[in-house]
Amino acid sequence: MPKNAILGDLEQAIMDVLWTDGGALTVREVLDRLTARDLAYTTVMTVLSRLETKGVTTRERDGRAWRYRAAATRESMTAQAMRGPLDDLSGEDRQAAILHFLSEASADDLDAVRAAMAEVEAKGDRPRRRR
Repeated sequence: MPKNAILGDLEQAIMDVLWTDGGALTVREVLDRLTARDLAYTTVMTVLSRLETKGVTTRERDGRAWRYRAAATRESMTAQAMRGPLDDLSGEDRQAAILHFLSEASADDLDAVRAAMAEVEAKGDRPRRRR
């Protein structure tokens, strides 16, 4: 998974199709599922190829076509996108950024963080120490 795989609007829509389907899809199958957009086949083909170059998708040959699938789950990729910017910060700056994020979080977000921390601790998994 690339460190900072930020997706554009169309890339996100295509990844949503791949994540929702869960299988390996051809360009035509992805295009057929993007019903809310008027896209050319070649546009979807180009974006899928670009996503494969970024390491966000993988592809496999199926006859004359390529089948694309997500290289990671939506949850894994979202976590990486959230964690990526923190990796570049020193310990003190990282803590300040986390505190700032939490101070602006909604009650629902804070409940989700508490539940996730409880789940991690219950599993005996300890969050990785950073620098």
